[in-house]
Amino acid sequence: MFIGGLQELTLTDFPDKVACIVFLVNCNFKCKFCYNKELTSTSFFKKSKRKLIPDNDFFLFLDSKKKMLDGVVITGGEPTLSPGLVEFVKKIKQKGFLVKLDTNGSNPVVLEKLLKKNLVDYVAMDLKSPEKKHKFITQSSVPFSKIKESIFILKNSGVLHEFRTTLYPRLSIEDLKEMSELIVGERWFLQQFVGKNVLDKNSRHLRAFNNKKLEKILKELNKITKVSVRGY
Repeated sequence: MFIGGLQELTLTDFPDKVACIVFLVNCNFKCKFCYNKELTSTSFFKKSKRKLIPDNDFFLFLDSKKKMLDGVVITGGEPTLSPGLVEFVKKIKQKGFLVKLDTNGSNPVVLEKLLKKNLVDYVAMDLKSPEKKHKFITQSSVPFSKIKESIFILKNSGVLHEFRTTLYPRLSIEDLKEMSELIVGERWFLQQFVGKNVLDKNSRHLRAFNNKKLEKILKELNKITKVSVRGY
């Protein structure tokens, strides 16, 4: 596995659990608002002069934290691109930890495999954009049909999950309403855009939505599905 980082403790990333976060390198999206550029590819990671964490070191860390941690958050990059992910998760589960997976929904085959094998206990899927802006925002050729398939899989999985969206300033209220139609009845969390050091240099000057705009967004979206802004 290409483990690019480890946060030893989080009380917020895995709902109601004490967890650590393991960051895997490589992503098939290059989102304009991405703030983890070094995790999007091995070449970017090497340029950052950070060192990969050996698998054995990570599992030794888990062994030392059995009495402290409930679970592990696996994030990225995009974890489902890692060829050894299933076995990696199996090993974490065998050690008695719960697993939360963060994903962009681009790899429904792997997502479904993990769910069917009962290897994940919680999934957070990032919904980046409406279909019409998918290629523009993600700078990816991954078809939007893959995103829709992952949404369908999660909705019918019986596993705890949520959807979340960064409020990129180039998303309009109409865009967000279109996105909400895909996840009616689901838990949807919005998070504010922070422009500093994002992947797209032309987006760094953009300003996050102010409170007045946020209130308008919430009012419109809550007519369609239940939504909230984290930290608001």
